[in-house]
Amino acid sequence: MRALTRKLDSPAARALASRGAKLMATDLDDPGSLERAFDGAWGAFCVTAFWEHFSPERELQQARTMAAAAKATGVRHLVWSTLEDTRRWVPLDDERMPTLMGSYKVPHFDAKGEADRVFAELGVPTTNLLTSFYWENLIHFGMGPKEDGAGELVFTLPMGTAKLPGMAVEDIGRCALGVFRRGDELVGTTVGVAGEHLSGGEMAAALTKALRRTVRYQAIEPAAYRALGFPGADDLGNMFQFKRDFEKVFRGHRDPAVARALNPKLQSFEAWLAANAGRMPIG
Repeated sequence: MRALTRKLDSPAARALASRGAKLMATDLDDPGSLERAFDGAWGAFCVTAFWEHFSPERELQQARTMAAAAKATGVRHLVWSTLEDTRRWVPLDDERMPTLMGSYKVPHFDAKGEADRVFAELGVPTTNLLTSFYWENLIHFGMGPKEDGAGELVFTLPMGTAKLPGMAVEDIGRCALGVFRRGDELVGTTVGVAGEHLSGGEMAAALTKALRRTVRYQAIEPAAYRALGFPGADDLGNMFQFKRDFEKVFRGHRDPAVARALNPKLQSFEAWLAANAGRMPIG
């Protein structure tokens, strides 16, 4: 097992090495480093990191580089961590949500979805893995409950009563492993995974139980979320609006039963909270 990283001395990399993974210094912008990493590999799980650079064009180019490296080295099965190209449902001239960066509705979705065809056009044996909202966003991305002026905990999402497919990050990796274990069965298909589909109110109830403090769900409009002003707020506001307005489509692509078949250890939100609630910054 090879673990590809730009930071060989990071705690995450060291933890993987301690479990027997071979660390390889790799840069998604460097074709040579990817070819060296893929050389001799049977399969590759490919993931990009949009939030490190906020560039859909760079993300798309990184996908092209990964696809080319996989083709050149004869990778037999590639699992591509992807999302929908929302422009299939909300064209750029659709005024229901603003167009961002001139060419996208949800930049961190659209570039991944656009990249799906890159792997297909190069003939790389690929399974497209549609992922879900990371529950770790409540820890690392500032999306967890926050105290209001009265000291009450408030969990805010622009989702109304729609349900949000979510899952633990580690379960995505386990699902990718489950895809590989199927051999060629899922090559050329798209597989969607989620741990649970929960409304904001249901998530707030689970948070209340885990944190032992009342958490109130506050549903705001996507426009209000976009106006929060933090880096990427407009992208995330459009993302949540897409998930709300096209709930049937988005949830339909992500069946927890499919994820559980690939990963029998699939966690519920309650189980994930039992292990992680203490890591959540509250304030």
